[in-house]
Amino acid sequence: MTSIFDFSLFLILFQIKHYLGDFQLQTGWMANNKGRYGHPSGIMHAGLHGALSLPILLWFVLPWEFALGLALMETLVHYHIDWAKARRVRQRGVNEAAPRFWHYLGLDQAAHQLTYIALFAVAAGNAP
Repeated sequence: MTSIFDFSLFLILFQIKHYLGDFQLQTGWMANNKGRYGHPSGIMHAGLHGALSLPILLWFVLPWEFALGLALMETLVHYHIDWAKARRVRQRGVNEAAPRFWHYLGLDQAAHQLTYIALFAVAAGNAP
């Protein structure tokens, strides 16, 4: 059974990872093109998140193939969350000055956090 300490540490590491990937390492090119499905910038942004997730998943003592699979799944989910938010923001014509923008951003960030909780559940169920 996984402890509350493991769960807390996992989520703390994913919070740091998310902050780095979404706010420190994301370029303007990445941010500006995430609403264009298949655009390399959104793929690179999501791939960055997957790459940052992999060491955390490996540290959690998962077999590397399984950890890599989870990191790739997180990449795929992250990409689609970002794409859906960016697409909706563009469709609605909102920017940072509009309250609706912040509603969409909050929903986007909540979806990412729920993804990390799901990752933990899968990882904990498969940890030795």
